[in-house]
Amino acid sequence: MPWKETFVTDERTKFIARMLDGDSMSQLCEEFGISRKTGYKIWNRYQNTGVHAMLDRSRKPHRFANQLPEQIERSIVKLKKEKPYWGAPKIRELLARKFPDLRTPATSTVHAVLDRNGLVNCRRRRRYKAEGTPLSSSPTPNDLWCADFKGEFMLGDKRYCYPLTITDHASRYLLAVEGLESVKERTAFAVFERAFQEFGLPLAMRTDNGVPFASPNGLFGLSKLSVWWLRLGIQIERIKPGHPEQNGRHERMHLTLKKSAVLPAAMNFLQQQGKLDAFQAEYNAERPHESLGMKFPAEVYTSSPRPYQGIGRIEYPLHDQTVTVSRCGRICMKGKKINFSNVFSGQDVGIKEQNDKIWLVSFMNYDLGYFDEDSKRFEPIANPFGPKVLPMS
Repeated sequence: MPWKETFVTDERTKFIARMLDGDSMSQLCEEFGISRKTGYKIWNRYQNTGVHAMLDRSRKPHRFANQLPEQIERSIVKLKKEKPYWGAPKIRELLARKFPDLRTPATSTVHAVLDRNGLVNCRRRRRYKAEGTPLSSSPTPNDLWCADFKGEFMLGDKRYCYPLTITDHASRYLLAVEGLESVKERTAFAVFERAFQEFGLPLAMRTDNGVPFASPNGLFGLSKLSVWWLRLGIQIERIKPGHPEQNGRHERMHLTLKKSAVLPAAMNFLQQQGKLDAFQAEYNAERPHESLGMKFPAEVYTSSPRPYQGIGRIEYPLHDQTVTVSRCGRICMKGKKINFSNVFSGQDVGIKEQNDKIWLVSFMNYDLGYFDEDSKRFEPIANPFGPKVLPMS
């Protein structure tokens, strides 16, 4: 039977005793459930070391990659205390200049020494806190569109439906109502693009602070969807968290939608979308609104004079370089990779050297923050969009 960990020493002793009695190696290895390689290893160790072969050997590594002589470690700690605001690269360089005859440890080793001596200050990244923006009035169609997901509900086939709705604030016109399988950006992009192609572009878009309109982990709370809106010249308005009444007209439409097209839910997505389409047609062209003087939204709404033409490249003539953010959200320059933000992946940003190896990062006409060429760390500045997120003029 195979050896058990608790009796491994006894099993080795029995194995050696049987070998001394003249049993064959192949028969013993099969009986003890070990390979012949392991059997010969134990037998050879016994012949070389005697009874010590029965004991487990230490698994301690013969050498430690980052272990330094005590004197060098003390020197690193001393230099750091003399220069408390210097990081590992500069401490390493100072150590190399002070002791030119010694083999200089790697930067990672110097950092490990500083870390285990409690000399590394881990700066907490400021987490974005969702806040509302000032909300504009919209006297004419396409000044402001409102968008939101109506609460999910279960269809007859046990799948959840997430209706994405878009309305024109001034005319109450229901521009889109699409039953989606999730609130992911990928599906939302397609709905907004179809609306832009059919009706043109609004001046502003009002949403809450949820996904996919905003991102709690994105730079300044932006999402890929809201960055796309900025590129299209659409202002972004966000209601305050916990205040759905700030998008009251849109929420009131959701109540009517629920009564007319959700209760009861359809069996599947195709049937449910049919109910949503029927509601959209009735809401726009048959249902009068008191706030519109009992007119239909279709009698008030007109398409936007701003056609959707996609987005082109951004030029930064006042910056040193124009860099396209990588798919993983990095700025790559001079063979170095600076972690920036995933929501800007594929977007062009401008970088400009402000001081020695200190670079400013800008998107459109907004300065976003700085990065150090040596540390390769990006530090955002205060929200450059101010109390309201605005597009490039």
